[in-house]
Amino acid sequence: MKKLLKILSILLGVLALAIACTAAWINFTDLPTNPVKNLDIQVPTDSISIAHGAKIARTMCAGCHAAESGKWEGKLFLPKSVGMGDIYSGNITHHPTAGLGRYKDGEIAYLMRTGIRQDGQVVGPFMYFPNMSDEDVAAVIAFLHSDAPELEASDVVNTTDYSFMAKALIKFGIFKPLAYDGKPKMTPPATDAVAYGRYLVTARYNCVACHVASFEVHNILEPEKSPGYLAGGNLLTDHATFETVSRNITPHPEQGIGKWTFEQFQQAAVSGIRPDGTALGIAMPRFVLLDSTEVSAIWAYLQTVPALESNVPNRK
Repeated sequence: MKKLLKILSILLGVLALAIACTAAWINFTDLPTNPVKNLDIQVPTDSISIAHGAKIARTMCAGCHAAESGKWEGKLFLPKSVGMGDIYSGNITHHPTAGLGRYKDGEIAYLMRTGIRQDGQVVGPFMYFPNMSDEDVAAVIAFLHSDAPELEASDVVNTTDYSFMAKALIKFGIFKPLAYDGKPKMTPPATDAVAYGRYLVTARYNCVACHVASFEVHNILEPEKSPGYLAGGNLLTDHATFETVSRNITPHPEQGIGKWTFEQFQQAAVSGIRPDGTALGIAMPRFVLLDSTEVSAIWAYLQTVPALESNVPNRK
């Protein structure tokens, strides 16, 4: 019996040492780095492309990167109270060292495709646009080169302080970069409303990232395979660090938007006002820059997705 207890004591000691060593490795060693590529990308310079990129960027980038100064110099994106540490969005102004001025065009495209920064570290799971068309990616980069006031060079440097849990998720490959397949990606024709709407929902405006059961189960590469696809229930933190839950936008007649008219949907998407006159939370962007073709296409696509139930409180 004494021999057995001695063996158990040794095993527990070895286990405790292994846990302590693993914890030290997680907390005190550098985060892993990944190869960085400079993709071959042709960035347009015409005013129409820049305006198109501005619409996408001001819809998708401003919410995370716009500071109180008005410049896109980054800000606190997630506070440590959420459990991931103090996570800051990056400075994407023209500054040559603190901002995107240090990036080549192909490196920006690679970051958008894979989540890999110029220093090789992963910024995920927040900066993934693997399904966005090559045309849209190039247009966004074209806008980022423009003389828009929000992009005026700022020397602000934001340093993310990951929590132990976040470091563990990165080092064990839970938060990892996406593989780059190098395949051309096209924007469907706007004349095919359903296909175009699907693209807008899953790629250009990435509605699905929030309107799934949780960020953890979001299938970034194949969005439709995400549990609770467009049925909501995902816990969100808005930019005032107020927690809310994403809504069901499937055609479910009670929990979703099955009883909404197109006009009601348009008002909610563009102005943030529900059919009952109440305002959507600020975690939901106001898509004021979308044109009528885009809104109509999104609506057309949403009518085709399965009407799913969710645990989101009912909205009339």
